[in-house]
Amino acid sequence: MMTAPLHPEMTRPDAASALDEAPDLSIVVPCLNEAEGLDAFLARMVAAAEATALSFEIVLIDDGSTDTTWSVMMSACAADRRLRAMRLSRNFGHQRALSAGLAQALGKAVLQIDADLQDPPEALTPMLDLMRATQADVVYGRRLRRAGEGWFKRASAGLFYRVLRWLSDTDIPADTGDFRLLSAVTVARLNAMPEQHRYLRGMVAWLGGKQVAYDYHRAPRAAGQTGYPLRRMMGFAADAITGFSMAPLRLCLGLAGLSVGIALGLLVYVVVSAVTGTAVRGWASLVIIFLFFQSVQLLCLGLVGEYLGRLFMEQKRRPLYIIAEQSHPRETKKAP
Repeated sequence: MMTAPLHPEMTRPDAASALDEAPDLSIVVPCLNEAEGLDAFLARMVAAAEATALSFEIVLIDDGSTDTTWSVMMSACAADRRLRAMRLSRNFGHQRALSAGLAQALGKAVLQIDADLQDPPEALTPMLDLMRATQADVVYGRRLRRAGEGWFKRASAGLFYRVLRWLSDTDIPADTGDFRLLSAVTVARLNAMPEQHRYLRGMVAWLGGKQVAYDYHRAPRAAGQTGYPLRRMMGFAADAITGFSMAPLRLCLGLAGLSVGIALGLLVYVVVSAVTGTAVRGWASLVIIFLFFQSVQLLCLGLVGEYLGRLFMEQKRRPLYIIAEQSHPRETKKAP
């Protein structure tokens, strides 16, 4: 067992009483078609967790895999009772699968990590040490290098994070993913957030508290294919921007003001030309300007529709995910 709490809030009576029977550490691993590399990941992850000398559990989530991921999970759970697995009824997406694991995690600290071995399991010990030394609520992995990724992925990711930080009022760290270590109190607060369109990196940043970076070099994917093709990356970016920024709507207001100004200027030009008898020229230019601002109007209408559509989906209050099967169910952690 741990000789010192990972975070001072764990010494509070209300937090401690809820976690007396909990393991020291939970490791949450969302998986989508990871059968090829899951055994190799678990071998390294279990070894890294054992090296901490803490009690631990590994929570595996099958996010609607179409290969033999679930069979591999069940075999691993049968061989090691420190492993638990759940299978979702369909593919709900990485962020919801991760949310399902966080709701099941009972540890006094919780590590989020994917099974593709791009993020090193061996970073667990230095991340725990950093959390203890700084008394941080969150230790997030910050990528110094992204091996195995093409120039387009690196460039688009860099641009996305910088645009998001510029648009958002929440300070979301750049060059980070979902590889992070969370205190139990942070996880409970995160579980209490009801968003349907979940961007966990932003949600964790929004919670505040002390958050520190752990720098590391990201490795290439060990096996299988990425769960984030371009289409999903675009949806992920939309969730992030609409969930943490009103700037696109404010941009629409700015464009509307510009459009009105240009329209008034053109009106004055036409009136003066009519009064002075000067021939009005450049109608082709006027048509181009008209079409441009029609396009701007359609863009703004689409942005408003996107926000309204997300508000509509939030109001439905559907569950984030449905668990179809579990290896050995346990009571989930209560939100504060």
